[in-house]
Amino acid sequence: MRLHVIGLGGAGGRIADRLAADHGGDRFLQGINAFDTDAAALDSLRSLDESRRYRFGDAADGSGLDGDLHAGRRLGEAHASELGRVMDDENPSIAEAFVLVVGLGGAAGAGAAPALAEELSRLYDAPVYAVGLLPTPAESAASEVDPVRGSATDPGEREPRRPLAEKNAARTLDALSDRCAAVFPFDNDAWLRPGETLADARDRLNEVVVERTAALFGAGESDAGTSTPQQVLDASDVARVLGDDGELAAVGHAAQAVDPPESGSRFGLGLFGSDEPAEVDASAAVSAIETAIRKATRGKSTVEVREGRADRTLLVVGGPPPWLNRQAIADGRRWIAEETGSDAILSGDAPDPDGEAVFAVVLRSGIDEPARIREIRESIA
Repeated sequence: MRLHVIGLGGAGGRIADRLAADHGGDRFLQGINAFDTDAAALDSLRSLDESRRYRFGDAADGSGLDGDLHAGRRLGEAHASELGRVMDDENPSIAEAFVLVVGLGGAAGAGAAPALAEELSRLYDAPVYAVGLLPTPAESAASEVDPVRGSATDPGEREPRRPLAEKNAARTLDALSDRCAAVFPFDNDAWLRPGETLADARDRLNEVVVERTAALFGAGESDAGTSTPQQVLDASDVARVLGDDGELAAVGHAAQAVDPPESGSRFGLGLFGSDEPAEVDASAAVSAIETAIRKATRGKSTVEVREGRADRTLLVVGGPPPWLNRQAIADGRRWIAEETGSDAILSGDAPDPDGEAVFAVVLRSGIDEPARIREIRESIA
């Protein structure tokens, strides 16, 4: 599907920049922008062309908003139409979906995202989705006061303190759910390794967000001349699973390395190799697909899925065409229906002739509220 991605604020801009670096030439990425009030943050982006970066707001020094969500909301409402016009040269009218990427605990991106979502929905007949990064508990924890220095301290002074992060996130989640077709929370805290800070993990976590965004929305967009999917996945399939009521969704992803299929003349002379289909042992293909599907379903998703349950589920299986065993994919779909309890299961395949692994993407929508989001909501109770 043709996707237009907008990174808002510092966190959203960094992910948009990583997406441009890793997938800038891919067919699914119709357009990409980064919008922020902080000029320095925009200048730090390396892969996103300068014409795709835009500072909004009237601050003379071009700085950020220091956590003031109300100021961010005012700026978003004042500049939403302006930001919409900035995108015009990328032909947003042909996008089949828009994705806003935003750090939910911030101010500039979190403040502007609801207004921009509303503006895009008004202008275009395409769903608007939001990828929202949840703040970690450490970011919002009250700073301790050093009795000698009389100043706020942080052990090791490595984790930035943002005391309003959880409150901002709770309010922004509600606003985006009201204005977006679906919201994909990403639980930063769940993806941290023991002893790791968010600053330490930033690049790795951004890579996870980009990988899963591309795996889901890039499925079905093969390059011209490559294999055509037998079960074509398009924007309407994704929209059917996600719905349009602002529900929460989670993405699981896993890959299983496979050997190149054997091909060539059955006479061993190499004379007719181009005419012979590649061969893959059926049991090996079944095993690879089953492993990838189970890992994608039961492994770590972008956010916790309580008891693995969801109202609607989408399965995408991809990899080298000879490995895409139809019966194994059908069996995997039935297994996921039992695992998730979903009333609606859709599936598609994503053949990749140059791939070296079988992969599975499991999208679950209409999930119960994860524990981390309940904790964040309690901050404003």
